[in-house]
Formats: sequence, C-alpha cells, structure tokens
Amino acid sequence: MITEKKAAELESVQMLGLKLPTDPRWVRIAEKDLEEILTDHAYCEQKAAMSCISLISRFPEYEKLVDELSPIVTEEWGHFRLVLAEMKKRGYQLGRQRKDEYVNELRSFMRTGIHREEKLLEELLCFGLIEARSCERFRLLSLHIAEEELKGFYHRFMVSEAGHYVLFLDLARTYFGKEKTEKRWKEFLDFEAKIMEKMELRADRMH
Repeated sequence: MITEKKAAELESVQMLGLKLPTDPRWVRIAEKDLEEILTDHAYCEQKAAMSCISLISRFPEYEKLVDELSPIVTEEWGHFRLVLAEMKKRGYQLGRQRKDEYVNELRSFMRTGIHREEKLLEELLCFGLIEARSCERFRLLSLHIAEEELKGFYHRFMVSEAGHYVLFLDLARTYFGKEKTEKRWKEFLDFEAKIMEKMELRADRMH
C-alpha cells in the first residue's frame, strides 16, 4: 500500500524526472553528524561553481550558455560561503574533500570519442541530473530534518537547485533540439536509477 507520504515523495522525484526516490532513512543517517554532511555540501557547491566556469571556458562561443551560467557561478560560490558560515556558527571545521562516487559513476556514462559539440550535450545533461538529485535531497532535508532552522536553510537550496536543473535542460534543448535532448536525457535517467539502487546510504555524503 502506498502511503500519503510515499506518494508525495514519488510525485516529487517524478517532477524532476528522476526514476527513484532517495531512501527516506538517509535524512536520519545524515543528521547524526551534521559536520560531515555540511562539509560535503560545501564541496558540492564549490564544485558546482567550478563546473560552470569550466563549461564557460571550454565553450565560449555559445553565447547563451555564457550569459546564463555566469551568474550561476556567483550564486554557487555564494552557496559555498553560506554553508561555511553555517558551519562556523556551529563551531564546525571544514573537512577534506571526499571522492564523489555518485558523480563519478554518472560521468562514466558520458560518451567518449565524440565531437566537441556532442560533448557539450553530455555535460549539460550530466550537470542537470546532478542538480535534480541535489534538489531532491535538499527537499528531503527541508521537510524531515529535526532542526527547524535547517529546514528553512535547505528549503532555499532546494529552490535554487530546481532552477539550475531546469536551466541545464533548457540549454541542452536550445542547442540540440527537444527530440535529441529528451532521448539522451531518458538514457541518463535510466542509468542514474541503477546508480541509486546500488549506492550505499552514507552519513557523510550529500549524494
């Protein structure tokens, strides 16, 4: 029997295009050591800013991409600083950056040996999927983490990540057309579901 809570979780992932919801136990596991999850979150924001810079530097002739991603760089770096401020407020220290198994698995699905233009499609869809899963995780934290202050903190991140997810897919459709983009996007979603099925629940990982 599907409970009302389970139905809401399924609806949320479907809105993002995701095939599988995060195991609801993840929030309870993550909040047992906030220093660890906040450290990983900080690095996720840092890497997001760097990824946008990388796309701009590698594909400068795509004017809309440059115009749309330039402010995202500033926003993501601002998010990094917000997480650092939250950690400092709690007396936490930023730990070392960790290997992101989720992102590495996802990037392994990107096609290689292809034309430079096709590489852009792979990058946009990969980044869009990372933002979608981050949005889903932030939503869970905003709803279910015990600390009320952190619920509001993560709600703001959820809204931001949803916008980024939409932007990456819109850029892909702009440059590669709806049909081609949707076909490859579906393949990415199917592969991501397989990652989620086998990925261990970790208290020190945002993904």
